[in-house]
Amino acid sequence: MTNRTSLLGVFLFGCSMAMGCVAQQPAADAAATPVKLLDQRRMQPISGDAQAGAGKAAVCAACHGAQGVAIAPTFPNLAGQSATYLYAQLKEFHDGQRNDPVMTGQAAALSDADMRDLASYYASLAPKPAGQADASSRGAQLYLAGDPAQGIPPCQGCHGPTGMGPQPHPSSAPQPPWATFPYLRGQSGLYLTKQLGDYRSGMRAGSSNAKVMQGVTQTLGDADVQALSTYLGTL
Repeated sequence: MTNRTSLLGVFLFGCSMAMGCVAQQPAADAAATPVKLLDQRRMQPISGDAQAGAGKAAVCAACHGAQGVAIAPTFPNLAGQSATYLYAQLKEFHDGQRNDPVMTGQAAALSDADMRDLASYYASLAPKPAGQADASSRGAQLYLAGDPAQGIPPCQGCHGPTGMGPQPHPSSAPQPPWATFPYLRGQSGLYLTKQLGDYRSGMRAGSSNAKVMQGVTQTLGDADVQALSTYLGTL
């Protein structure tokens, strides 16, 4: 398990490097507008003032709940999430690499300190309690072991064996920016299905990590997307 995870991490880091380098090359056509990606390949863990973030989170609670657990399945749970991941998402919304009818407007008014404080606040909250997922399901197989015959890598390589984030390991090889990978455990199946679909369609493609996810989702059929979303939603 450790070797497979290590190899996957190196593979994804290499894909991220390649995608980022391609995106940063000048456009051959002067009339073309180059895509500006948020480069997360070397992003360091961020810090902020969680107490100050609590005072700025009143508007966020309308969708994400008073304790960071979403009020509806169309919204993500934020409690216990990596602060660096949350900051990166707010920055994408703020800078225009990721678009949403609500979040784009909300993030536009935030300063960099606001984003750090909010991210740190939600990271400090207790995550949604664990559920009871079916360990024998297709979703569990895909998440933990992937499907080599279909070219599907195991999701746990970046998101951790329990869905609570990656498991960095000592290695002399280049490693991905672990702090920018999200926790997936307990996110609603509806929300996860939407995000996987957005990666697959190219709607969500504004960061180097998103480029990796675009490649991964191309290997998933609709049934596999549903199986993964169901497994993670009950994990």
